[in-house]
Amino acid sequence: MSTEPIKSPCKRLCAVDGRLGFCRGCGRTLKEIGGWSRYSHEERDLIMDELGDRFIAAGVEQPA
Repeated sequence: MSTEPIKSPCKRLCAVDGRLGFCRGCGRTLKEIGGWSRYSHEERDLIMDELGDRFIAAGVEQPA
């Protein structure tokens, strides 16, 4: 069992946009947010690598 802390892209700006299909704060979908603690570190890294592209594709500025 790993004691490594779970990485998270959460910005504490939680607002899932139904039109976009993801949170305007972090970029994750509801499914990803709900399953975050069950994903492996590698799965979380893959999702986090995609988040910037989601904002770009949607034409939405990613919060800092």
